[in-house]
Amino acid sequence: MKKNIATFYSHYGALCFKRNCEKKGMEAEIMPVPRNLSSSCGTCVRFACGEEALPEITEELEQIAEILEEGYRTVYRAEE
Repeated sequence: MKKNIATFYSHYGALCFKRNCEKKGMEAEIMPVPRNLSSSCGTCVRFACGEEALPEITEELEQIAEILEEGYRTVYRAEE
């Protein structure tokens, strides 16, 4: 399982994303955004998923970054 961080444009988006992860059986935790990643609302969701099973992409989602030993790798970024 890969560990990831998703950032959002609003707190509501983070809450909805967390609920969707949990409905799909994924571990998910709401937390402050790490300094190395930027976010509009300051709230992110750390979650674990398999390579083929990313959660639903919504308009509230800003980015998804995979957590690596040396930092982060962007997996998804919303178009501006």
